[in-house]
Parts: sequence; C-alpha cells; structure tokens
Amino acid sequence: MKLIISAQNPSLEAQVDRRFGRCMWLVLFDTETNQWEAFQNPGASQSGGAGVAAAQFIVDQKAKVVVSGDFGPNASRAFQAAKIEMRRFTDSTTTVQEAVDHFIQDKLLK
Repeated sequence: MKLIISAQNPSLEAQVDRRFGRCMWLVLFDTETNQWEAFQNPGASQSGGAGVAAAQFIVDQKAKVVVSGDFGPNASRAFQAAKIEMRRFTDSTTTVQEAVDHFIQDKLLK
C-alpha cells in the first residue's frame, strides 16, 4: 500500500512535519516493497490553497493513505472525495520511519 507522510526533510530519518499543506517534503512509502521516494510539496510555496495543491499531488501519486499532524478542511474534503484515508501522528511519532512503523502497527490516530 502506498502512503505519504508529511516531513521536514527528504529521508526516512527526517522529522515529521505536523503541518500538511505547508510541509516542505512528502515522503511516499510503499509498504509492500519498502521502497520510498521524497517529493517537494507543491503546496508549500503557494500563497493560498496550499492544502488543496498538496492533496491533488497525493491523489496524482495514487496513494491510499496520507499521514500528517493536521489537515485543513479543504484538504480533508479532497481526500474524502478521492477516498484517501487520513491518519494523524501520535505525540510519540517523531520521524518518517516511526510514522511508517506506527501505520503498520495500526497506532496512528484516525
């Protein structure tokens, strides 16, 4: 399954970014192959509509789950329409790898 995690830097060891629309990086992780790839968030530099731009990018990547700390109402509506599951970090989630592990262990907030 493909999931995308909001991050501060482009690696599995990077700190997660609790902001969705304005995070600098989106890390795509495939739980079936353990392959990952980092992308600059197209919404980060937008003056408005950052969450929608980031959400559209995730839809285009065909991810099934997006993991972040907070989702704005417009991004949430876009994910609901695209049937992409939203999960939130717990207080103990600090790195992208931990977010992946917590997802696999079903420890992320719904």
